[in-house]
Amino acid sequence: MSEPLLDVPEGVLAELVSEDAGYFLRGARLLEAGRSEWQTYEVWETPRFGKLFRLDGCFMTSERDEFYYHENLIHVPGVAHPGLRRALILGGGDGGSADELLKYPGIERIVIAELDAKVVELSRRHLHAVHHGALDDARVEVRIGDGMKYVHEDGPAAGERYDLIVLDLTDPVGPAEALYAADFFAACKALLAEGGALTLHIGTPVFQPERVRELVDRLRRVFAKLRPYFLYIPLYGSLWGMACASDTLDPAALGAEEVDRRLATRSIRELQHFNGAVHCAQFALPNHLRALLA
Repeated sequence: MSEPLLDVPEGVLAELVSEDAGYFLRGARLLEAGRSEWQTYEVWETPRFGKLFRLDGCFMTSERDEFYYHENLIHVPGVAHPGLRRALILGGGDGGSADELLKYPGIERIVIAELDAKVVELSRRHLHAVHHGALDDARVEVRIGDGMKYVHEDGPAAGERYDLIVLDLTDPVGPAEALYAADFFAACKALLAEGGALTLHIGTPVFQPERVRELVDRLRRVFAKLRPYFLYIPLYGSLWGMACASDTLDPAALGAEEVDRRLATRSIRELQHFNGAVHCAQFALPNHLRALLA
């Protein structure tokens, strides 16, 4: 999800994760490519990840590893919340976050505010293994438009309040940059119901430490409780950071047994990555990350 590499051989996909490091996939076959109003897009068939989706040359999601990202983005705050009913996803046009939210028995309404209609179209045609039909579930409303406008205008005008707001966005550069600003985090906070939380990815501390530190600082200025957590995401080629921000909700307060109990009680099954032990382990920060986030 960083800068793409240039001038690579046919059938090879490569991406920079910093100015001086990157990685590649070999044997890719292009299925579809073009440019929407907002960005370039590509869908590839790959031997390692199956169907793989890129925006502006950067890896977004794939059939075979999307669960690393989506399960942890959603279930870390989701399992900590006493009863998710309403959720807002900014971005998330691949439907993976919505699919995980629909596993909660109390979910009544999910709004996906996706800027680019082409992302939703491509996902419906190519990425069923990511969304499993979630984009067309009756509880899901897909709104094509600016997430900034929705948070500042449309949501408040409708009196909407959400138990969980998910920033399932591209990196904080270009069109998405303003959606990582402290004032935007504050506007999201104003849309949260009592006990609600914001969840988002914050980048790689290995290759983007200053970005991770800055985002954590911004979130701490807005929310009383911030819990960064980290996991390895194969498609992104690195250790990757996520965070849960709230004034009251603290997912790190749950023990492994309690997480597993809640998953069972809520009949949340068929998870490929997330469980009670993983939930707790992701909050255990090594010393170099403690120093980075101090």
